[in-house]
Amino acid sequence: MFDAAHCPAELQPLLEERWLRWCEAAGEELFGKVSAALGAADAQLAVARSFVGSDFFVQQCCRYPDLLPQLLQEDDLGLDADWMRTIDEEAELDRALRRLRNRVTAEVIWRDFAGQWGIPRVCLRLSELAETCAQAALDWHHRDLVARYGEPRDRAGNAQSMVVLGMGKLGARELNLSSDIDLIFAYPEPGECDGERGLENQKFFERLGQRLIKSLDAMTADGFVFRVDMRLRPYGDSGPLVSHFAAMEDYYQTQGREWERYAMVKARPVAGDTELGAELMEMLRPFTYRRYIDFSAIDALREMKGLIQRQVRARGLDDNIKLGRGGIREVEFIAQAFQLIRGGREPALRERNLLKLLPLLEEDGHLESGVAEVLAEAYVLLRRVEHALQAERDQQTQTLPAEALRREALAFALGRDNWEVLLGDLAEARQLIQREFDIVIAPPEEIAEPSAAEEWEGLWASCSNEDSREVNLLSLQRAGFEPAEEALQPIAELHDSTMVRALPNAARERLDQFMPLLLAAAAQEDQPLLAVQRVLPLVRAVLRRSAYLVLINENPPVLSQLLRLCSASPFIADQLARHPILLDELLDSRRLLAPSSAEDIADELRREMLRVDPDDLEAQMEALRHFKQGQALRIAAQEVTGALPLMKVSDSLTWLAEAILQQSLLLAWQQVVEKYGEPAGASADDMRFAIIAYGKLGGLELGHGSDLDIVFVHDADPQGVTGGERAIDNLSFYTRLAQRLIHILQTRTLSGPLYEVDTRLRPSGNSGLLVTSLTSFDKYQRESAWTWEHQALVRARPVAGSGRLSADFEQLRLDLLCSQRDEQKLQEEVVAMRDKMRAHLDKSNKDSFDLKQGSGGIVDIEFMVQYAALAWAHKAPSIVRYTDNIRILESLDEAGLMSAHQAGHLIDAYKAYRSEGHRLALQQLPGVVDGDQYKAERKTVSTNWQQLFG
Repeated sequence: MFDAAHCPAELQPLLEERWLRWCEAAGEELFGKVSAALGAADAQLAVARSFVGSDFFVQQCCRYPDLLPQLLQEDDLGLDADWMRTIDEEAELDRALRRLRNRVTAEVIWRDFAGQWGIPRVCLRLSELAETCAQAALDWHHRDLVARYGEPRDRAGNAQSMVVLGMGKLGARELNLSSDIDLIFAYPEPGECDGERGLENQKFFERLGQRLIKSLDAMTADGFVFRVDMRLRPYGDSGPLVSHFAAMEDYYQTQGREWERYAMVKARPVAGDTELGAELMEMLRPFTYRRYIDFSAIDALREMKGLIQRQVRARGLDDNIKLGRGGIREVEFIAQAFQLIRGGREPALRERNLLKLLPLLEEDGHLESGVAEVLAEAYVLLRRVEHALQAERDQQTQTLPAEALRREALAFALGRDNWEVLLGDLAEARQLIQREFDIVIAPPEEIAEPSAAEEWEGLWASCSNEDSREVNLLSLQRAGFEPAEEALQPIAELHDSTMVRALPNAARERLDQFMPLLLAAAAQEDQPLLAVQRVLPLVRAVLRRSAYLVLINENPPVLSQLLRLCSASPFIADQLARHPILLDELLDSRRLLAPSSAEDIADELRREMLRVDPDDLEAQMEALRHFKQGQALRIAAQEVTGALPLMKVSDSLTWLAEAILQQSLLLAWQQVVEKYGEPAGASADDMRFAIIAYGKLGGLELGHGSDLDIVFVHDADPQGVTGGERAIDNLSFYTRLAQRLIHILQTRTLSGPLYEVDTRLRPSGNSGLLVTSLTSFDKYQRESAWTWEHQALVRARPVAGSGRLSADFEQLRLDLLCSQRDEQKLQEEVVAMRDKMRAHLDKSNKDSFDLKQGSGGIVDIEFMVQYAALAWAHKAPSIVRYTDNIRILESLDEAGLMSAHQAGHLIDAYKAYRSEGHRLALQQLPGVVDGDQYKAERKTVSTNWQQLFG
């Protein structure tokens, strides 16, 4: 029977819980086998350490209950994968690879914690696992592709095969439990396959490489085999997935960078044709190892060391046993320095494995006597701790835990009495490594305490340097950029972009000053990654107009405001990226966040238009667009900062649209009058023409990006003509006026359109006249209009044009809405229309709710309001005095036609829906929410619907 007393008291509940999990999964027969094997104390201790130290190990033992008795009974479960050659299906191959990986990983955790295998053997087994899996997958997919396309051959007819180079720890056979594997793919020569389809070798091997990566890297129900990283290949992510030998040789001879030399030190063929692999390595050797003693490498290593020290200080990496001072990386640097400097003249130093290399360095006098042994012991301890950290959850980490229980579990799994003992051993090892590191790579002058931006200068300068990748990722992670890879990638892409490389010196200096400021400021935001992701498109947009970067560099509050607004809303970020001129709006935060009245907006627009040449239509149209974009940015900023509540946001957007409509109408009037003259009895003060707003504009509920539903009416003499030299009849004049207005509003200039316009609510819709006389409008509404058109009239109001005609329209609207109707027939038609809309437009399903069209949503409230207005306005005209739903509901309450309780609940629901709709619009998301949201509001609306319509 298992005795939990083998571990400290505070860890016994954890051990017992994990042991019970295995017992439940194992069953009586396997439990009996294990119990028999647990007679020896060392076996019980091995189980205790493995179960406490690794939840991943426990999961695998539960998933495959016969694994634990095998580990107890055998010294080595082996690594036989030859049987994979008989697999027929790709899915079966992928499943077999993952199960092998999980079994081998579990075994090395057991052997390590049980003290049966040392770190060299553990790393070797993991490296052999990677090679075995890569070779098995490569062989399988090569056979499968040959069956499809034929054998790839060179021009002389020789069969070709792919060579897989393992880089980094795989190349050195030092693989971690949770390491990525860095690979490079190559093949000998161009040519084509000998099948009927004549596929080029390049295409064949690209497909082979893609399939190999998928078999190893893809996450399935069985997990993954190894995460594959291909960024060390020539040209990185932008380069071909696989290159032929001559192309690789040319790349490294002409374009290979210093950090690629460091990477190539550990490169080794790990799969594919071994003879071809050896040939390729010999071809690349002159790039990695110089024929002379290369002291220039020491400067590059020193620069990297300075970067790491800055990052350790700035980001607090002391608990990282790989990247912190005295960590694994510094031992690797010690060995690497001698390899790069002397490896060209001393072939023995080309040994990839660090533990084998250290004694060679001491033998040749590069390290003092005895140093190799103590460095190796310190390195092995750090690697054991690294493995134990990763064994806990099969995650790639090198950071010591902060939680007390995890610390004690780690110490126990590694055979220490407690955490303090392990911590003392680590401190001693790291101090020794740090001392030797500083001897080999002389420390640079002490780095002054960096400013917030200076902390990020190193990251920006090295963001595309592969050797600095891990340090940079940790810096970003420590600063809250999660996941750090998603932050580093776009920064590196910007840094290496063609556009940046082509910048003039002055513009590049401005960018180099700006990026650290941006990263430092983003790190202070609640969501640093989101902030950077949303601002980078703006950065790209202004690269060739770097004066904008000067504006931000010299005005720190602008950068802070920019990040805050872009973090809050992708709509704002998108507007700024499209129209960088709007950055000027951020200069004065008081003005930016101060709400404006309708009169303020109209007056400001009039003043703006006075500054534009009245004869330059293009400039006038651009001025309108700049004004609209600036005001819309202000309103959005006021909304996300809470300076404007929901109702006022819609008011402000509506007032903005009204002001622009009025100014656009004036421009259109001037142009059409100049061409045709004025209709008799009309003037700029009374055009005898009005714009009638419907929908959201009519109901003062405009949102960000809303279309304008408008209808045009006139009351000029239908038999009259204009007074210009090119006189036309009045109807043609007003039609052209409306067309010119729509052109001004919808034309996509460099700054985009002003608004999208919808005129389909006019009498007879698209088949009707674009402009209708007020008399014809009256006649149509009384004799031909559908019920839904009367519903739309509830939200109609004049917004621009003749004041006199607008007043006449308002009186006509009131008369039409106050006409008595057959309530039963009205009710049936309203419900039928609502059912039809829901069937075609509702995006709700069992898991989501469409705020607008869903049952119990916005349109249900609108239809109830419209029904009430049409049914009861004849006895209470006050209920149609306003066009917005909330004031109509309040009016229904005041008129005694709806209880205060009922009206209040509908108003609350309507506000909640619209508030969420505005929030989603600013996030550029559809108006659909989780089905669990707004259940109370939906129930209230649906209950009221049933009460009203049955």
